[in-house]
Amino acid sequence: MKKAIQWKPFLIALAIPLAVGALASLLSKPGMPDFDRLYKPVGTPPDWVFPVVWTILYALMGYASYRVWASDADGETKRSALRVYGVQLAANLLWPLLFFAWELFFASLALLVVMLLLAGLCISRFNRAEAGAGKPLLPYLLWLAFALYLNAGILLLN
Repeated sequence: MKKAIQWKPFLIALAIPLAVGALASLLSKPGMPDFDRLYKPVGTPPDWVFPVVWTILYALMGYASYRVWASDADGETKRSALRVYGVQLAANLLWPLLFFAWELFFASLALLVVMLLLAGLCISRFNRAEAGAGKPLLPYLLWLAFALYLNAGILLLN
């Protein structure tokens, strides 16, 4: 039998990554006024796609983190998973600053490699806490791989 959702922790778990995303957007918004003039790789989606996708991904992260928090795993397993999650959220906050605000395309590319590793580790740790808890992070992992392609393309083309 499934456990009932504990709404307050669930909403907090959703709010945390969404707040990180909002803060990243706010802090990087004034950056790179010439972004539209950059050469971009084939397959770059229109600008409106990014906030839509990121909102969905952040909500999935929150849901996955709630599953870990609410799981029957021991305290250390949960803490370990949520620590990795916190580090990857911090990386998510830093990336748009590196890329948009400071235009450090190589550094942002290097950070994306780290973010891919962190996402894989997070999925693994989440799955240890509760079977399948890392599955909601799979679209995030795929999006990071796509972001790596886009970042590398911008680095090479400009």
